[in-house]
Amino acid sequence: MRSEHIFCDLPPLALQTFEHIKSPIAYPEGSILFLEGQAPRGVFVLCKGRVKLSLSANDGKTLILKLAEPGEVLGLSATVAGKPYELSAETMDTCQVNFVKRDDFLRFLKLHVEVCYKVAEQLSKKYNSTCQELRSLGLSHSAGERLAKLLLEWNSKYGAALKNGRMNMSLTHEEIAQMIGTSRETVTRLLTDFKERHILQGMGATLTIIDMPTLRQIATS
Repeated sequence: MRSEHIFCDLPPLALQTFEHIKSPIAYPEGSILFLEGQAPRGVFVLCKGRVKLSLSANDGKTLILKLAEPGEVLGLSATVAGKPYELSAETMDTCQVNFVKRDDFLRFLKLHVEVCYKVAEQLSKKYNSTCQELRSLGLSHSAGERLAKLLLEWNSKYGAALKNGRMNMSLTHEEIAQMIGTSRETVTRLLTDFKERHILQGMGATLTIIDMPTLRQIATS
C-alpha cells in the first residue's frame, strides 16, 4: 500500500525533508479543509478518514466529485499552479491529515526531482479520474443508469472486503444525489424500486447486491 501513496514510498533524504515540513492535524467530522475559490494555503495529505470533495453552483446546488481516502493528496493542483482551490473539501468522519504550507511544498519539489515525478503522476491520475467521472455523469441517459454505475463502482472498490455484494452505505440519500446529479427524492425512489425488483437488499446501513447481472444491464442501458 505504501507504494501507492505519493509521500510514503520516497528516498530516505526526501522522506526526511517531508517529515520536517509537515504538520500533523486531527480534524473532527464536518470540518472544512478548504473552500472552492480560496487562495491555496498548501496541500493536505489524508492519512486517516474520508473527505468529501464537492463543487457548488450559485443557486446552491452541490455536486460531489469524489470521496477521498487515506493516501490521497488534496489541494495539489491548486497549490502547484498557484490558483484558487477548484473545489471544497469537508471531512466525513474524524480525519488525520498532514498539512504542508505552499511555500514549503514548492521548495520541497525543487529540492527533490523524484518527488516532482510523483506529483506529475498524481496529477495525471486525477485528471484521468475526473474525465471518467464527467463521462459517467454527462453521458448517462438516466438517473437510474448513473445510480447503478455508482453502486457497481462501490461494489468493485469496497465489496470485496465485505463479500457477497455487501456494501456499507455511509452516505445519505442527499449525498448520493449530489454524486450523480439528481434529487434526493429520485435517489430514494430508485433505491426503493431496485429493492422491490430484488436487485438490492438493504438492512440498516448495509446494502447487498442480489442481482448483479440486472444492475449491470441498467448501468449500460
